[in-house]
Amino acid sequence: MDTLAKLAPALATPSDLDRGEVRAVATALNAILADTFALYIKTKNFHWHVSGPHFRDYHLLLDDQATEIFAITDAIAERVRKIGATTLRSIGDIARRQTIFDNDADYVLPRAMLSELREDNLMLVESFRRAKQFADAASDNATSAMIDTWTDDAERRAWFLFEASRN
Repeated sequence: MDTLAKLAPALATPSDLDRGEVRAVATALNAILADTFALYIKTKNFHWHVSGPHFRDYHLLLDDQATEIFAITDAIAERVRKIGATTLRSIGDIARRQTIFDNDADYVLPRAMLSELREDNLMLVESFRRAKQFADAASDNATSAMIDTWTDDAERRAWFLFEASRN
């Protein structure tokens, strides 16, 4: 019996993918999921606390982006389950895995918010590209295709944030 099945036999979804490759893909996707939740919360934080002359535009932009980010969380977690692994279970689990840093500052300048979120989205793109390599090595076409869409979405968010923060 392999390690994944020993950890959670009732949750060991059958898959034709190699178990070692499943482990690599699931580890990469779970890290992305943690960062996606971190980015969602940060985006909502900035949405709630943005101020200044471009308030309405930034407020709406950040709300749209937060909605888009949150929408992929279920797809990521379900993909991990479909390939036969388990996914995140708690806020603590997210905190242990996230690489996108929180921002708990009392005040952040609006341009700094946009810049920070742009960089975070680009970090997520890098994580997507690494995960795609694992998915492709496993011949996990479905995960690879989903990652393509998520990458394009994150690049679009980064582009909008860049353009909105220009002088």
